[in-house]
Amino acid sequence: MARQPKPPVTEAEREKSKRVGALRGLGPFLAPYRVMVVLAGMALTLTATVSLILPMAVRRVVDNFGTESDALLDQYFVAALGFAALLAVGTALRYLLVTRLGEVVVADIRKAVFNRVLSMSPAFFEKVMTGEVLSRITTDTTVIQSVIGSSVSVALRNVLLFFGGLVLMLFTSAKLTGMVLLIVPMVIVPILLLGRRLRKLSRENQDWIAASSGAASEALTSVQTVQAFTHETQTQKSFGDVTDLSLTAAKRRINTRAVMTMIVIFLIFTGVVGVLWIGARDVRAGGMSVGVMVQFVIYAVLVAGAVGALSEIWGELQRAAGATERLVELLQVDDSVQDKPEPKSLTLPVKGEIVFEDVSFSYPSRPNISALDQVSLTIQPGETVAFVGPSGAGKTTVIQLLQRFYDPDKGRVLLDGVALDDLAREDFRRELALVPQDAVIFADTARENIRFGRPDASDAEVEAAARAAAAHDFIMALPDGYDAFVGERGVMLSGGQKQRIAIARAILRDAPVLLLDEATSALDAESERLVQQAVEEMARTRTTLIVAHRLATVKKADRIVVLEDGRIVAQGKHDDLVAQGGLYAKLAKLQFTDGANSL
Repeated sequence: MARQPKPPVTEAEREKSKRVGALRGLGPFLAPYRVMVVLAGMALTLTATVSLILPMAVRRVVDNFGTESDALLDQYFVAALGFAALLAVGTALRYLLVTRLGEVVVADIRKAVFNRVLSMSPAFFEKVMTGEVLSRITTDTTVIQSVIGSSVSVALRNVLLFFGGLVLMLFTSAKLTGMVLLIVPMVIVPILLLGRRLRKLSRENQDWIAASSGAASEALTSVQTVQAFTHETQTQKSFGDVTDLSLTAAKRRINTRAVMTMIVIFLIFTGVVGVLWIGARDVRAGGMSVGVMVQFVIYAVLVAGAVGALSEIWGELQRAAGATERLVELLQVDDSVQDKPEPKSLTLPVKGEIVFEDVSFSYPSRPNISALDQVSLTIQPGETVAFVGPSGAGKTTVIQLLQRFYDPDKGRVLLDGVALDDLAREDFRRELALVPQDAVIFADTARENIRFGRPDASDAEVEAAARAAAAHDFIMALPDGYDAFVGERGVMLSGGQKQRIAIARAILRDAPVLLLDEATSALDAESERLVQQAVEEMARTRTTLIVAHRLATVKKADRIVVLEDGRIVAQGKHDDLVAQGGLYAKLAKLQFTDGANSL
């Protein structure tokens, strides 16, 4: 079912420190490139300084145009060409440095956000859609790239032109400058008032874009299901609704920025015209030379242009501040599962003893429902233990906790006598090999999908693992054999073929603990028999945990643990559990007798 549009988080639900100051969050990413920042600042200062000096030269030329010698006039114009060259070089350097700075900083931000999200526990993804994360990594960083690579440098240049031009205007004519300063408050007020609204609308627009990306990602990753249930129209409408809401927010942002720009530019140039009118009267009265008037006009135009540019750039900075906030939120979000600052180490080689000590756990999205309730269990090294029970009994939760995707609410999970939360996740997960219920296949070749289990494995080892998983024959039947590209999420493979690739991956990993979560559920009878033989061979030398609904796959386990409503209700061998009656006997009767036909 398609998601209904969900409004972005409101301003009241966020922290209140949401101003352009949020751009300070970019500081750690700019720090490694201090030299580039300094050089860009020097180039920027050079161009601003040259721009401010030129009006002085123009004044001298205008006031002395009829009195200076030809040689002196030539020198003026040669000097002007020199200034033009400096301006050109400085502008080119500024563009080169700030554009490169924008690219490298955004690349670092994208890597940092991706690395952070990739390390988050599954609880994070219960609250945040993958598409929203992708939107932040792409759309938000593009906004920041534009600001760092262009807007910030333009803003700083115009700040220098504004203050520098204002000071030189004061030296040129204090009277006219005083009149100009009377206009400034009228310009600043709408910038502050409308800028606050513009920031809010920019953030809202970014949130709706993320929601639109999330909806698209969810629909496209489930496109076959959408098509199979002829849900295209509803899904298209849902995506269209979110996109339209994003467009509406964008229109409001654009309208606000357009109104702000119109008001600011009108006020600026109205004031300039008024000041020039007074200045022209002073020239006619002889109180000011034409050159001084021209110099003042140029400075006034520079200052007015700087304010106008800053009013536009302010909107970009507001938008970038919103994008920065969203990215910093990802970088600073608390993970419910974290490694200790100084984790312990496992004694190698790992034996594979697993202990659940009075473990209780509820998923963060379902805090009132116990997935496991006071579960205590010891699994000896090399033992094969199967977990059975109805759906929702807690079987897969055992596998999740053993991989420390979540931490228990109460109790501990131990590996070789060491609590998992005392170990670095990366260290103890190397000792686990997983075959999930839904086989994950990457957009790569069959060979590399198997080698994912152990990246340093040779081609011969990859093929040996494939043979053990009964995958070699179908892989060789592919157009390019082991080098065949299997498509995104393995779309070119059947469900059973995907599962055998995943099993081969686990076999290749050769870890001391093997986790099989409904590993043979997608296999036909012959493939299941072959894989079962491979699993039994592997289980002889490692600790094996098997989650299965089909009891035929667990009959040979050393021990069967029966779960119901998150509790262990029975454990033992198959024959003993059948003889005891109870839940397992009922399940066995349904699957191994004619009782199955009545389901």
